[in-house]
Amino acid sequence: MKDLPIDPLPALIREPGPALQYFVRRDLLCEAVPPIATLWDYAEVSKCLRGQRPDGFWPGRKPRPEVEPAWPKWKEPLFETWKRLRVLVLQYELTIEHRGCRAACEFILSCQQPAGDIRGLLANQYATYYTGALAGLLIRAGLKDDRRMRAALDWLLRMRQDDGGWSVPIIDHRLSRAEQHRLTTRQAPPLEPVLSRPFTHLATGMVLCAFAAHPEYRRLDEVQHAGRLLKSRFFQRDSSSSYRAAAYWTVFSWPYWWNDLVSALDILQQLGFRADDPEIAAGLAWFAEHQRRDGLWDQTSISGRTAGGPAARERRAWLGLNILRILRRWRRWSA
Repeated sequence: MKDLPIDPLPALIREPGPALQYFVRRDLLCEAVPPIATLWDYAEVSKCLRGQRPDGFWPGRKPRPEVEPAWPKWKEPLFETWKRLRVLVLQYELTIEHRGCRAACEFILSCQQPAGDIRGLLANQYATYYTGALAGLLIRAGLKDDRRMRAALDWLLRMRQDDGGWSVPIIDHRLSRAEQHRLTTRQAPPLEPVLSRPFTHLATGMVLCAFAAHPEYRRLDEVQHAGRLLKSRFFQRDSSSSYRAAAYWTVFSWPYWWNDLVSALDILQQLGFRADDPEIAAGLAWFAEHQRRDGLWDQTSISGRTAGGPAARERRAWLGLNILRILRRWRRWSA
C-alpha cells in the first residue's frame, strides 16, 4: 500500500456485481480473466443496451410539460445516446466490434458537420466540450484511425482560445439566460467564438478527453500546453462556465461527464505528465486526505450531500475502482 492510509480493496471486493468484480480482478489484483468480449453478454450490459433503435440511437425520455415546457425534442436522441455510450464504452469497454456500440457510434457521427464538429446538443450552436467528450468515446471505441475522428480533432484545434485552452462560444458572448435558451432550443446560426476570452477548465478538460485517447494527437505541443493549463486550475474557480464554483473539482461523476479532479488526472496521465509535478502531486494527495472509513470516496453534490440507496452505492464502487486504477498508474497505490 502506498500513499493511502486506508486500504480500499476489501470494500471493493465485498461489492456485488460480476462486471465490477471482473475489473477488480483484472486491473487491481492483476489476475487472469476471460477476454473482455465475454463481459458484453452480462445482464448489466444488456440492460444498458435495452431500447436501442435500429439506427443506433436511444430515443430518450419524454419531456414533462409542467417542468420542461420548452424541452427541445431534437435533443433527446443524441443526448440519450451520449449518456448510454458513456457507460458502454467507459464502464464496460465495448468497442465497435459490438454491433450495438458500432451503431451508436455511427448515429453520433451522423450528427457531425462538414467542418468536423458534432452538433445537436446545443441545437445548432458550437459545442466544443461535447465534441471533445464524444470524440473521446468514439476513439476509445476503436475509431482512432477514422478520418471523421481526425476531422473532429482538427476542428477542435482550430477552435482554441488565444491562450491555448477551450471555451464554449455561446457562454463567452455573455448573453442573457433568455437569449441563451432561445439559441439552444432553435436552429439559429451558430455564434462564432470569442477567442480573446480566457479558457475554461470545464471545457478544456472535456475537450482533452479526445486528444488523450488518441496516441498521435496527444503528443502535439498544442495539446501538451492545454494539459498544463488544465492542471494549473486545480481546486480553483472556473473563468466562465455553468459549473464555475471551485467545489465542482471534487463533485465526481463516473462514467465521466463534466470535468472534475478524477477525469483531469486520468487525462493528464495519458498525456504523459509526471506524478512529481507539484500540481499533479497536490491533486493526487487529495485522495489520500479524503478517504471515507471504508477507504473509498463519495459522490457528492455541490451542496456536499451524498446520495444513498443501492444505485448510489454501486456508482460509488465504480468510482472507487476508477480512482484506484488512476492511482495505480501514477504509482500511488498498489494492491
